[in-house]
Amino acid sequence: MSLINYSSREINCKIVYYGPGLGGKTSNIQYIYEKLAPETKGKLVTLATEMDRTLFFDFLPLELGEVKGFKTRFHLYTVPGQVYYNASRKLILRGVDGLVFVADSSESRFDANIEALYNLHDNLKEYDLDLKEIPFVMQWNKRDMPDAIPVNELVEELNPEGYDHFEAIAVNGDGVFDTLKCVAKQVLRQLQTVGS
Repeated sequence: MSLINYSSREINCKIVYYGPGLGGKTSNIQYIYEKLAPETKGKLVTLATEMDRTLFFDFLPLELGEVKGFKTRFHLYTVPGQVYYNASRKLILRGVDGLVFVADSSESRFDANIEALYNLHDNLKEYDLDLKEIPFVMQWNKRDMPDAIPVNELVEELNPEGYDHFEAIAVNGDGVFDTLKCVAKQVLRQLQTVGS
């Protein structure tokens, strides 16, 4: 679903950060935004509701190169964490090129992770999409929490398919760029196979 702008010779790709409320989606986006060079990024936009917010911005990653003579510009989005805002979640998924599922490692948030993952599958079905067809990475966030579930248990319960996954402490930036680079490379690989 990437958009091609022939006049600027850019391919615009959409990466969506999905997951339970307060799991670290916003922390990921904010950390990335703060660390990128000013000349490579657009404005960080926050759409706030009473109980949640959606963030997005775009950037041009200079080190990832070109696809068939076009620069790639990535647009990063977070979805609202609360299921109450499911209509917004669906809308944000429209035209998605890559997904990051940010799971909260805290034991007390395990059920919220499962609910968010089921919700992601349901919302993708609305667009006739399946996770197996989309670049997808899982992030085990909040690894510094005292009640953090062991990674092997998270993998067993939330990632039996074996998608790429990373441990993270998003507020410190640990694992944030590893996750982003992985999904961005998957998106670029998929773009290069289209039309080949």
